Amino acid sequence: MTSALTLPNGSHLASSWHEAPPGSQPLPFELDHLLALRTPGLIATRRHLHSHPELSGEEFETAALIARELSLAGLQPRMLPKGNGVICDIDGRPDGPVVALRADIDALPLTDVKDVPYRSTVDGVCHACGHDVHTTVLLGVGMLLAQLADLGELPGRVRLIFQPAEEILPCGSLEVIEAGGLEDVTRIFALHCDPNLPVGKIGLRVGPITAAADNVTVRLSGPGGHTARPHLTVDMVDALGRLVTEVPALVSRRVPANSGLLLVFGQASAGTRYNVIPSEAVASGTLRAMTREAWEEAPKIVGQVVRDVLAPTGATVDLEYLRGRPPVSNDARAIQVLTAATVTALGPDGVAETPQSMGGEDFSWYLEYVPGALARLGVGRSGPSLDLHRPSFDVDERAIAVGVRLMVQTALRALAETR
Repeated sequence: MTSALTLPNGSHLASSWHEAPPGSQPLPFELDHLLALRTPGLIATRRHLHSHPELSGEEFETAALIARELSLAGLQPRMLPKGNGVICDIDGRPDGPVVALRADIDALPLTDVKDVPYRSTVDGVCHACGHDVHTTVLLGVGMLLAQLADLGELPGRVRLIFQPAEEILPCGSLEVIEAGGLEDVTRIFALHCDPNLPVGKIGLRVGPITAAADNVTVRLSGPGGHTARPHLTVDMVDALGRLVTEVPALVSRRVPANSGLLLVFGQASAGTRYNVIPSEAVASGTLRAMTREAWEEAPKIVGQVVRDVLAPTGATVDLEYLRGRPPVSNDARAIQVLTAATVTALGPDGVAETPQSMGGEDFSWYLEYVPGALARLGVGRSGPSLDLHRPSFDVDERAIAVGVRLMVQTALRALAETR
């Protein structure tokens, strides 16, 4: 393994992981060499995506870039019906199985605060969840697997899914499924960046690895009035305060503690004047659950608690409960595939245990139809860890080559085991 890689901006990354790390096995048919040649271009692609992020549902330029890159690799990508996502099959042996690999491509409505050359050029939008890395990794995988297919050495078909709208509801995964993205698929795999793991580590877990996540919006209304006479009206700010402070605690008491039922309001507003009791108030947040059972009971629980807490205030309550996504529950055999692929790609030290996260991931909807698994890709940088969904979030770009190596080996092993 070479000790340094020159990046497009002239900087270097030591121990770049673009060739087989110690304890691992080389990729087949000189793909290690091809990956080493491709890595600077992949990093440049990631930086371009990072500089030009697009919000959920608006990923048209991102999808066009993906389609161009896949076409240059000799593949035949097809756009999703809305034109903001891409599906591309890499055809190997026609009698082989179909394995899918998925990357999400949307960005978040946050302002990028990093002082880097590839900082977002779009006001109020940035890749703060690593989807630019997921997209780049899958492009790299497509380039390498296309080479194997040309050599007649791909033992089946690999479907690349570049999915829009992971960050919003309705989920983009449902669009992919409706468009036939899972047709004939036997297994599906995905990666998600994890800044708490260093580069070269892959977090794996059998069973639930994320939480369920729904959206909750509560709108309150009343006649309004003067702050001098709250007894003559409905004190909307008082009602809002009770909602955001009392309801979350009571919701979590309606299920066993290990259910992890968590309601957190991220937005609340009421009124515009210090001496006017407003006639409207609103609070929005997320409901998360660590178990499928708690998730299924959550709408009824939230509705009952909200009504009980707000009944004494006299406020009129309009509860909007938007179903999001169930927990991602990793299939045991799929994790065996990922574990073996990790050892092959990165050596035995590459495998790391990972806890269940309270974050949501719409990869879970694919697993309602076919078995599969989500792994966590170590992208941790030196210094303080920067959590996902922060406007300062960034990654160690050596993780791109790691992800490519891993997902190539995952696809090959999954194809071999399901023949």
